[in-house]
Amino acid sequence: MMKLDSGNVLLKPSHRKQVMTGLKRALKLGQRIGQFAMTITMHRIGRAVEVHVRVQDSAGSFSYRARKGDWRTALRETARGLYSRLHQQQLMLAK
Repeated sequence: MMKLDSGNVLLKPSHRKQVMTGLKRALKLGQRIGQFAMTITMHRIGRAVEVHVRVQDSAGSFSYRARKGDWRTALRETARGLYSRLHQQQLMLAK
């Protein structure tokens, strides 16, 4: 399950699809871990956009935060960090 709260960042429907596409790999890995819930919050702070992700799954919970100049760059960094952390949790469950 994924919940997107765009806050004060204006996202068109096509942008929302891009968000889902950018996080598709992390979503699939999270579903493999089990009991996966992710909340994404986006806020514009001055000229920057901050993306904050909270994840809860069967291996535990964690949060990830990225602040960049535009929402695409912040989301790209968030997706990479999120996938890396989910992969670590999957390895912990395998032990």
